[in-house]
Amino acid sequence: MTRSRYSAPLAAHAQSREQITGKFLAVLPFLAAGAALGLLATLAPAKAAAQEPNPTSQPATAPDEVANPITEQNGIYIYKVKVVQRNLDCVNYLHRSGSTHIGFRGTTLLPGAHGDAKVTSERGGITVDAKFDGLTPANGFGPEYLTYVLWAISPDGRAQNLGEVLPAGTKNNIHVTTALQSFGLIVTAEPYFSVTEPSDMVVVQNVIRPDQTTGVLEKVEANYYLLPRGTYAETAGAHTVVNPITRNEHSPLELYEADNALRIAQDTGADKYTPEIMQQAKLDLQNASDIDGSKHRDEKMEITDAREAVERAEDARIATLRKQAAELQANTVIAKNEAQAQAAQAQADAALSAQQAAASQAQTAQLAQQAAASQASAAQSQQQAAQAQLDAQQAQAAKAQADAARAQAEAEAAEAQAKAAEASKTAEDANAVREKLRTQLNSVLQTSETARGLIVNMSDVLFDTGKYTLKPSTQISLAKVAGILQSYPGLKVQVEGYTDSVGSDDYNQKLSENRAAAVKDFLASQGVSQNSMTSAGFGKNDPVADNSSSSGRAQNRRVNMVVSGDAIGVATQNATVSSVSPQ
Repeated sequence: MTRSRYSAPLAAHAQSREQITGKFLAVLPFLAAGAALGLLATLAPAKAAAQEPNPTSQPATAPDEVANPITEQNGIYIYKVKVVQRNLDCVNYLHRSGSTHIGFRGTTLLPGAHGDAKVTSERGGITVDAKFDGLTPANGFGPEYLTYVLWAISPDGRAQNLGEVLPAGTKNNIHVTTALQSFGLIVTAEPYFSVTEPSDMVVVQNVIRPDQTTGVLEKVEANYYLLPRGTYAETAGAHTVVNPITRNEHSPLELYEADNALRIAQDTGADKYTPEIMQQAKLDLQNASDIDGSKHRDEKMEITDAREAVERAEDARIATLRKQAAELQANTVIAKNEAQAQAAQAQADAALSAQQAAASQAQTAQLAQQAAASQASAAQSQQQAAQAQLDAQQAQAAKAQADAARAQAEAEAAEAQAKAAEASKTAEDANAVREKLRTQLNSVLQTSETARGLIVNMSDVLFDTGKYTLKPSTQISLAKVAGILQSYPGLKVQVEGYTDSVGSDDYNQKLSENRAAAVKDFLASQGVSQNSMTSAGFGKNDPVADNSSSSGRAQNRRVNMVVSGDAIGVATQNATVSSVSPQ
């Protein structure tokens, strides 16, 4: 079977993986929302929220129900998330009691699947030799599912990933070990092999065979929890997808899983929270993709790199969710402390007001006493009455002054709130404009978002070798970029040139400067204001890959356009470049 069965070769990085995961990418924002919400549940004491969610999970709410209600109990904010609960027969395998057999049968999702396993209790653990028949390609349940994973579920509902059930036609074998003594076995469809919590796509579960399952101490029905699959995934069984993915294609299944894992981690926010792990994961995926497109490809090394990318992407996703939960919890504590401080201040103000009222009452009583004493003498009484009238006028004036001060303070507070609201709206508008601009630029040249602004990357292949002459195709792309930039007034563009470590420092510095200047001059010729652009060359400095390999040097030979400005909410910053020795 050739790769022409699919839309296009995966190695070309054009259509195959994009079409096969296209529906999955369309719902990545929902995946991120579901993953973040699932992690919020770690703040609650519920057992179901003790671990990070499966990457395909997405909580759903009724139309008349408030999504993910937040409640407070004894000063603790509790975030609730719905889970799916299932029952499973668990077997307590006697310690070092030899081997026994257990059966498998398909669920309503895959009724044609079945299998059996030989379970051996040995010193130090239990081994499971399982065989399955009837497992159709996993993406028959939705484009986000690519493989199957075997899980051991303890009687308390704790799930352990035992390993990936790799497809080989419709028959699948797996040999694994576990440290659990009592457990049940299930198989789920997953987006990649290294997930830490099972999805609710349970296709196979174990069944006890009274005539074959021996050495059973107890039979326990374990309640285990599954985070529900997203509502975006519409499936009608194992034959929904016209062209299911199998391992019989030119590109291995592990490469598709690596794509899934990396994009899920990115949409969760891993590029921000775990950039070091993500950089390694991207490098592993790039290596696997390069091998896939090679004429003399090493399939074992390609699968090794792809699986390494999956593991690192899952590590980055889990670490990101934990950091986000810690960040949210810290913000919650800060908000609570601020509320308590404001309440304490309000109580102090009330106490001060009460003290002042008591003092005022005491003063009034004193005046009344003086008025009674003044009745003995008419002249003295009149004089005291006049004095009392004067005091009353002064008190009224003081009260009017206090009222005016309070009104002025309230007006200033209202003005400050209005300014804060306006500033928040301006920031939101800038974020929307920045995202729109990134999408437009990315449709022409690869564009990423950084703290410095949007970085439009031009690789070395856009120039003639060793020269700074723009190729005709490059000029077409830059003309499109110029048209996009002119539709956003006030933008600043910093054009930065870089080379690899081959050649002298002077040669590389001059070449990087000339290439950056050539891009700047071409943009100016297309109508972009000279005053809004700068250019600089940095030679071999600040490499993005290892210069010891040809692929690494190709990545280091580049021209970056850094786009910033108030219109997209990013202040212009100068480049910070570190000098490095050639590799």
